[in-house]
Amino acid sequence: MFTKHVSQQLAALIDGQLNARAAEQAERHAAQCARCRAEREQVRFGMEVLRRLPAVEAPDTVWASIEAALEEHRSRQVWAIRWWRLAFAAALILALAGGLYWNSVRSQWIETDSVSSITLKVGQIGSVEVAPNTRLRVVKARPGEHRLALARGEIRAKISAPPRLFFVDTASGTAIDLGCEYTLNTDEDGLGLLRVSKGWVSFEWKGLESLVPAGASCRTHPHVGPGIPYFDDAPERMKSAVENFGFEKAGESALTIILGEARVRDTLTLWHLLFRVEAEDRARVYDRMASLTPVPAGVSREQALNLDPETLRRWKDELAWTW
Repeated sequence: MFTKHVSQQLAALIDGQLNARAAEQAERHAAQCARCRAEREQVRFGMEVLRRLPAVEAPDTVWASIEAALEEHRSRQVWAIRWWRLAFAAALILALAGGLYWNSVRSQWIETDSVSSITLKVGQIGSVEVAPNTRLRVVKARPGEHRLALARGEIRAKISAPPRLFFVDTASGTAIDLGCEYTLNTDEDGLGLLRVSKGWVSFEWKGLESLVPAGASCRTHPHVGPGIPYFDDAPERMKSAVENFGFEKAGESALTIILGEARVRDTLTLWHLLFRVEAEDRARVYDRMASLTPVPAGVSREQALNLDPETLRRWKDELAWTW
């Protein structure tokens, strides 16, 4: 029985890099040593996990750092270098394949190059696909809050959880998951687009909120925050007018186009307009909404024009059936 543990040889043993005599000695020791035997099984399990992972393309910058580190360890034995590279690559592959748990990348910037994309696992509630040319950071990762900071690029979030557990901060506001699937892109200044494919997202900035349901989009803008949401199948003239109204201050002409082109489901856009138009134009928006769909009981014109929170919440809840 050997008195020296063989922990340092286990990776090489399993990888077939030891000569016959060394392998036999290591096996004999492990057979008699509970500690080394347990470590051998852990290493074997880890290597089996690696073999099952899908292949992904790693950013050139990451491989460059791996090669630089390997160069510093050239004097080590061949098997040790091979295992070092395997372990380092394993960590990378786990991150790129989504197997790296959210907590392990907390507070670290993640950046993809022009050809790479990765998938991050968001605890037990979903995943985030990170597109090429994207830079983001995991800010928080705990049961009650998962938060990303998206500096630039595009992500696609797939979340299945109660509302307000997953947040994405950008330069123009925060996307708050309400149980959904969505795509969000932004540049470093905050100019971007939120597009929701399932569920709802609330985009918030300095007290301003845009509620975006499935099938709708919302542009974001630096120093302005979220724009007015619109359905993707809305008339093109209307969508253009919404963007101009929200960010270009086109005012009267844009508002006239929006009100004229709006359909029943476009009360989504009109409901948000109530909060964004000048007080003297609010009545025009209310009247157009009332002409498209009956005003529910408990919602008075006066209360709506005064932006009474409970009145507008009740009206929104009724309108949402058409959204």
